[in-house]
Amino acid sequence: MAFRSISRVGQYLRYASGSSPSRFRSVFNESRRSVTYMPRPGDGAPRAVTLIPGDGIGPLVTGAVQQIMEAMHAPLYFETYEVHGDMTSVPQEVIDSIRRNKVCLKGGLATPVGGGVSSLNVQLRKELDLYASLVNCFNLPGLPTRHENVDIVVIRENTEGEYSGLEHEVVPGVVESLKFCSERIAKYAFEYSYLNNRKKVTAVHKANIMKLADGLFLESCREVATKYPGIKYNEIIVDNCCMQLVSKPEQFDVMVTPNLYGNLVANTAAGIAGGTGVMPGGNVGQDHAVFEQGASAGNVGNEKQVEQKKANPVALLLSSAMMLRHLQFPSFADRLETAVKGVIAQGKYMTKDLGGSSNTQEVVDAVKAQLD
Repeated sequence: MAFRSISRVGQYLRYASGSSPSRFRSVFNESRRSVTYMPRPGDGAPRAVTLIPGDGIGPLVTGAVQQIMEAMHAPLYFETYEVHGDMTSVPQEVIDSIRRNKVCLKGGLATPVGGGVSSLNVQLRKELDLYASLVNCFNLPGLPTRHENVDIVVIRENTEGEYSGLEHEVVPGVVESLKFCSERIAKYAFEYSYLNNRKKVTAVHKANIMKLADGLFLESCREVATKYPGIKYNEIIVDNCCMQLVSKPEQFDVMVTPNLYGNLVANTAAGIAGGTGVMPGGNVGQDHAVFEQGASAGNVGNEKQVEQKKANPVALLLSSAMMLRHLQFPSFADRLETAVKGVIAQGKYMTKDLGGSSNTQEVVDAVKAQLD
């Protein structure tokens, strides 16, 4: 990194001392090229990906991804299954497909409120042991927000704790919710930070009140932190965390949280950085990964968005770029991410949630044009 900075300074000085602007741009662009990616023989073989369009705007935004993948000639193909939030369970053939393919892309699944009906999203995470949820919340050039320099990754436990639905009625009128945390989410957060050159991990907790459960969570985080001396570690109580997020979000880097807190923190961070319609994310376990819109708020949209076909496909497109990197197709991921960011930077084709009036297809067509 230091060498690159010195090199660019030298290029600038040569340009300032008389080199032509076009020559400077050429040298500058060459310096930005990365060392080539060397695949193993056979890595270009098309990969099967399980696709769940889901409910509401899900078919619109997953359809957008399919169009872009076709336009890029990406080396993958989809196995599509109909799954809806009002089903009693995820069909076994869908689970089998994800187990076979290892990777899934899904739209939102509507979750009934109350009534004892379990969430299919939670079922899917438990069945495949997708214990880590990751949401990347960052500023996009061309999308005005109140705060700048926001680049937060929220990693939350995905299969344990209150949000996992581990609850039961002890006696009529008394409901008990089980809360416990595992060491592996702390390990994943630090491993992610290490592999992605992140500098700080913040543990979000309520150990001042929940001294045993959240205390155990902090003990796990502290123990893992000692194995990564190059990564700064700190802790913050969840209510103070929310206040700090809306007042000074740029102070955060990677945040690791128990299940329930993470859902709230991720949606708050997404709103701060530009909205849930542009934030990518996914769920990962030891053997499988499911990619979807990062923040859960609004992931099925509303009837008006569906009728007018004006759902924002950006979040799922960026999640698909994450998926392409996961599948070890880095150049396709870079093309897709660059194209999407180019559309946002231009500001011409934006859906209503971003201050524009474009429909889903217009955004997709604009991304295609950027690919070219």
